[in-house]
Formats: sequence, C-alpha cells, structure tokens
Amino acid sequence: MRNDTRRRMYDPWPEGVQPTVPIEGYTNTWTHTPSQPAYRRPLTRTEVTGPADLWRKLHCGDSNLALSTTGKLAQGLLMEVTGRILDEDGRPVANAIVELWQANAAGRYTHALDQRAAPLDPNFLGHGRVRSDESGTYRFLTIKPGAYPVPVKDTWWRPPHIHFSVLGPSTLSRLVTQMYFPGDPLNDWDRILQSIGDPAARQRLVARQLHPAEVGVDHLGFHHDIVLRGRNATPEA
Repeated sequence: MRNDTRRRMYDPWPEGVQPTVPIEGYTNTWTHTPSQPAYRRPLTRTEVTGPADLWRKLHCGDSNLALSTTGKLAQGLLMEVTGRILDEDGRPVANAIVELWQANAAGRYTHALDQRAAPLDPNFLGHGRVRSDESGTYRFLTIKPGAYPVPVKDTWWRPPHIHFSVLGPSTLSRLVTQMYFPGDPLNDWDRILQSIGDPAARQRLVARQLHPAEVGVDHLGFHHDIVLRGRNATPEA
C-alpha cells in the first residue's frame, strides 16, 4: 500500500498543467528545451528523501529586498509576498528553501545580460532566500516589479512577475516557477503564462491580493501558496 501511495504521488501531471514548450516568440525555450521526452526510471531513496537539511547548508534570512545594506529603500511600490509551501496532500512543508528573484520597478534585472535602457536601482539587487517555518509559511518584503518587452521580431511584453525556486524535502520536490499579479492586462498576452493549457493550473500562478485591512498602511500584500508535485501542483514556469 505504501509503495502504491508513493507511486501515485509522483505520477505525471495531467494534460495541460505543464507549459507547452518550446514557446513561439521566446528564443530561450527553443535553445533550452530537450528534444526528447524525459526518461522515467524507478525512484530510489536518494530521490525521495535527500538531500537532507539544506537549510543548514544554504544561507537563509534575505527576506527584505526593499532595504539595501546601506539602509536606503528601493524605488517602487512596497509590497509583502507571503504564502505557504505545501506538499501534494496539502500539508505544510517546513524548512523548505524558498528563493526569489525579480526585475526592479522599471522592469530591469540587476544582471549583466540585461542591457536595456531602463534604469538600474542602486538600492535594489532583486534576489533573496528564506526558509519556510513549521507551518510552511514564507515571507518577503520587496517592491512590485515592472513589465518589460521581449526583444524579438514580433515584440510582446512580459507582465510584472516574480521568479521562485523552491527546494523541498527531496530532489523530486524542486520547483522553479513564477508568480503573476491579479488583474494585470498583460497576463492575457504573456506567452509563458498562456503556454499552460489548463485554466485552473494557470490560475495557480496568479497571487491573491490581500485587503489593506489585513496588511496595514505601509505596503500592499499578496498571498501565494506553492504546491510541490501532485495533481494540484504549481506549474513550472
């Protein structure tokens, strides 16, 4: 029975949950997408249980992206992003490593490959890492990222979004995904978001905005749960 349960936990996702790649008009998906399907092999203890205690090996605590090391605030709309890391049965995942990276308020990344004319913010690096607590909760204070154009012939814009990488309790629970903002008109034109065929799975990438009464007057609040694996998993993006 235990083996049957474990096998169901790691069944392939239903049709439409994972993005259809490569994506037309997004060059990187053509150069980084394998031409052959993944090879399925039996699970071993290594994939199911390890590596253990990653939070002891990776520095966590970079939860405030909005405040620089010099004590100056980043430019842009302050916001808090919080949520829970959950397993395929909806149970909280404690001690997960949650990494975040994003563009600044002008839609530019602090990265050598981003050479757009949009301004850099000297007080914003745009990345952080935290550990989920016993209830699976993670929390970041940051600024809302800006949109930016994709430099292809048939130009389109990426809506404001945040990248997440989550390292759960095993190799198989690694998830790289993105979070979108509710109601943004660019969401409907984003070729990455729209590459996910299942509307319910697509909606799992969109955060829920919190009422100001829940958050306070200092910043906006967004709630975004991330589900590792299973039929209700947060899609990769």
